[in-house]
Amino acid sequence: MTQQLDTSHLGEALGTDFFSVRDQFTDEMWEKFIAVRRFVDREVLPVAGDYWERAEVPWPLIRRLPELGIVGGSIKGHGSAELSPMAAGLVQMELHRGDGSLGTFLGVHAGLAMQSIDMCGSEEQKARWLPQMATLDKLGAFALTEPHHGSDSVALETTARREGDTWVLDGSKRWIGNGSLADLVIVWARDESDGQVKGFVVETPADGYEATVITGKVSLRSVWQAQIELRGVRVPEANRLQEAHSFADTGRVLATTRGACAWMALGHATAGYETALAYARERRQFGKPLVSFQIVQERLVKMLAALTGMQLYCMQIGRLAEAGRLSPTVAGLAKMHNTRTAREILAESRDLLGGNGILLQNHVIRHMADIEAIHTFEGTETVQTLIVGRDITGVSAFT
Repeated sequence: MTQQLDTSHLGEALGTDFFSVRDQFTDEMWEKFIAVRRFVDREVLPVAGDYWERAEVPWPLIRRLPELGIVGGSIKGHGSAELSPMAAGLVQMELHRGDGSLGTFLGVHAGLAMQSIDMCGSEEQKARWLPQMATLDKLGAFALTEPHHGSDSVALETTARREGDTWVLDGSKRWIGNGSLADLVIVWARDESDGQVKGFVVETPADGYEATVITGKVSLRSVWQAQIELRGVRVPEANRLQEAHSFADTGRVLATTRGACAWMALGHATAGYETALAYARERRQFGKPLVSFQIVQERLVKMLAALTGMQLYCMQIGRLAEAGRLSPTVAGLAKMHNTRTAREILAESRDLLGGNGILLQNHVIRHMADIEAIHTFEGTETVQTLIVGRDITGVSAFT
């Protein structure tokens, strides 16, 4: 009788650290990292595939995030986690090692919505909204991308017209994570009076605000993105982000999350490499374990080399962020490199698992699908390449 290979442990952390990156962590970082790792291994991995297959938001897991003390990233005060940039990156990495949808939910809520309020809001606005967002009593979304403006979001067409102490918003937004669930939606719109892009906090439900979940999605299935229609949505002047005066301020928020994408990609790639290694140790073919074949060892070593490079990218952007020196261009290069490399590692992992690689219970195919969204959002590889190209040549190849 053929013995069935037990794959129930696949995806669990192996602690891959070939270049002793762990030595760079403080005790505080390590404790937070290990707490999230335990959460991922014990609570996320056993259920992530089922939520993904059903395209269902994992509310029990989401409700655990405030208990872990990780909501709010490196925002200071107002009940936020107050993590260092390095610790915040490690948290994102570990969440994505478990489930990209869960990590993206937190990235949208805290990295984009909360960060917009923290960076562009007045002290009164921060005090009004951030504490409830830190506990997830209020959920946030970030509405920038439009049906006809993704990479060129600077050309957004959603308008804001002032009428006394009220603003009237009209337009469409697309691919808005949490857009159908959020209590507070950060909407970026162009002021008709001066042509500048400004930020507005739309508190839902609101007359004229309609969010429809985008279906048929095969990446990050258990976090919902929405198509949003804004038809005469009225927002009080008190809900206009007081320090958001132009698209440059929108860009400041995006610059902070671009580096986070590099950490996210590292989480997915780590899951792929460690799953392939664990599987190859136990899977027997031609009477011996897969790891005893030279070609398998070569492929695993190449995956490890690529993964270690991703770790070093993340460690350096973490150091630069902590020193206040992380530029949007450097963050963009890290995002471009890590998402592209993660796709390569996950393709290798899927192949090494053979037919078992397409089963959700073995996790790799889910990560392989999820990395596609991360490779695209916050600026595609093409756009990041051109931004870095402009920086090193002094010549812009796009408008």
